[in-house]
Amino acid sequence: MRKSLRDQELYQPLFSPWLDQSSKFANLMADIKPYTVVSSDRVWVLYSLARQACNLSGDFWECGVFKGGTAMMFAQVLSTFRDRRLCLFDTFTGMPNTDPGHDYHRKGDFADTSLSEVKARVGDAPNIVYYAGFIPESFQGLEQTRIAFAHVDVDIYRSVNDCCEFIYPRLVSGGFMVFDDYGFPSCPGARSAVDQFFVDKPEFPLVLPTGQALIVKLP
Repeated sequence: MRKSLRDQELYQPLFSPWLDQSSKFANLMADIKPYTVVSSDRVWVLYSLARQACNLSGDFWECGVFKGGTAMMFAQVLSTFRDRRLCLFDTFTGMPNTDPGHDYHRKGDFADTSLSEVKARVGDAPNIVYYAGFIPESFQGLEQTRIAFAHVDVDIYRSVNDCCEFIYPRLVSGGFMVFDDYGFPSCPGARSAVDQFFVDKPEFPLVLPTGQALIVKLP
């Protein structure tokens, strides 16, 4: 007789721990769900990698904050690691100019947010820093930064490329870059930017079934 699986109800059809409503993650997801368009399986990827990245030295970056849902999750993960900065980059007024040759999004998309609203949700702990403005201009002054984890959720070709150009050289060995939009048909420019940037790098984007792509920095 076949043994019954532990947590059998979470196999739908494969083991899906983000569906466990009794877990700490479920409570966290319930708190952030009104403020994010990132699905629970993708948040689980971010949550799991962020917890691992706490063992590395370096800052946590999120490029593309929108209403602050995933930033709330990162702040919670880092609540016991106050020596790690959480750097949050967004216009907080909507999407910048886009490239119709690469992108489907248009200027002004995701404008239903504000810096004050995000600060109220994510918090003002000393290790949380907000950078309002356009990428890559908002990166100025951070050239000496070392980065352990970067969540790149900016949707469009130029912004993804600008994130790669700045973040990758500053990513510590074993550090993570997660590209939220890589596999989504609404964001072909994001995929193009990642593929073009890493074509001559030793790392190869790992495409996840969630639509995300993952880079782990080699030594």
